[in-house]
Amino acid sequence: MKLTSKALLILATLALAACNNPRAGGTFGGGGDDGFGGTNGGWSDGSIQSGALGDPNDPNSVAHFQQRIGDRVFFTTDSSSLSDEGRSVLNAQARWLTNNPQYAIVIEGHADERGTREYNVALGERRANTVMQYLASQGISSSRLRTVSYGKERPVEACAAQRCWDLNRRAVTVVSLGRTS
Repeated sequence: MKLTSKALLILATLALAACNNPRAGGTFGGGGDDGFGGTNGGWSDGSIQSGALGDPNDPNSVAHFQQRIGDRVFFTTDSSSLSDEGRSVLNAQARWLTNNPQYAIVIEGHADERGTREYNVALGERRANTVMQYLASQGISSSRLRTVSYGKERPVEACAAQRCWDLNRRAVTVVSLGRTS
């Protein structure tokens, strides 16, 4: 019985480890299709992961984009309107994208946990589209822009408090290599 218990424990540990592998089913650095007509240089979903982010002090690096410029804008409850602060972040994103034409972006729309799944997916889509339209109005080619809505399915923090809701009402700009032609 002792050997069987150990074998089951090892098997369960391996199964959990496999479930936790973010690269399962994908390739890292394998140059798969990034969804924009190029090779991604990252994971199979086209995103660029930590090893390829670069130095935050390099103004052309993805790390600089995420950490210095900002990769997200926030929204008020039930709104897809940009705030002055949101427009400021998007202006900086547009300048960075203009200076780095090798990158395309996916704009993720998110909502807080309140409301139905369907409502929040639609709200996330409106938020992502608002950001995409703003960046396009700043001269970023639509061939470099794509949107996706996650609604309330990918919260930054999950709790029934205003602090969490404020963090989850957002649009996130995810940088990937390549663009459609």
